[in-house]
Amino acid sequence: MSSKKDGHKKVPVSRSSKAGLTFPVARIHRNLRKGGYCERVGTGAAIYLTAVLEYLTAEILELAGNAARDNKKGRILPRHIQLAIRNDEELNRLLQNTTISDGGVLPNIHAILLPKKTVKGTRRDDDE
Repeated sequence: MSSKKDGHKKVPVSRSSKAGLTFPVARIHRNLRKGGYCERVGTGAAIYLTAVLEYLTAEILELAGNAARDNKKGRILPRHIQLAIRNDEELNRLLQNTTISDGGVLPNIHAILLPKKTVKGTRRDDDE
């Protein structure tokens, strides 16, 4: 046990709280080491990757929350995540090969299928 001279124990502080993150740095670090990506993994790599994952998650959830609110729903569904990702240019490019279960597709009607607009004032007179 490590203790100071005054008899107080040293309180352990997680790497996540030191970095100001919510996602678990230790778990990401463990998965990086056990993943076999390289022989050695520095602590900074785990913190950086954790911060990136947390940022991406927050960005997607914010956009999905806006989509849920637009559809007058109080809960985020896979459909809202799909709409959020596909309507954002950068997220769509990042996740272009990703399939979201129950996400559906973006609403899109081909221009040819839409009814043709008629010009007002061009009425055919059958009286003549």
